[in-house]
Amino acid sequence: MKSIQEQLILHEGLRLKPYRCPAGKLTIGVGRNIEDKGITKEEALFLLENDIRGVTTALERHDWFTKLDAIRKKVVVDMAFNLGVGGFLQFKKLIAALERGDYQAATAEMIDSRWHRQVGQRALRLERMMRTGEDY
Repeated sequence: MKSIQEQLILHEGLRLKPYRCPAGKLTIGVGRNIEDKGITKEEALFLLENDIRGVTTALERHDWFTKLDAIRKKVVVDMAFNLGVGGFLQFKKLIAALERGDYQAATAEMIDSRWHRQVGQRALRLERMMRTGEDY
């Protein structure tokens, strides 16, 4: 006997990116109407944990990241989460400052960016964390 999960995947399909169902609703996964139903807090936190793990794993490939203290790692993960890892890796001068352990220069590079102008209070909080090594 086949499972109900297999049957629903057969009938609904399994899509990993949002799409419009025949009724015109924004849908993802196996027929999840995210427009009307959305997701639960638990589902959102599950997705967040997976995303954090993915960003952190990608950053751990870089020696400069693994040598950072926990607070500065948190800053970099936050920025990479927001910008995408590839976007964060474009911050060449910031990364060079991190490699040198020059957190004042790293902070200056954060301030001197379009990202800084776009994210408001987030930037101010992360800059303070980078500069001081203290949590927010």
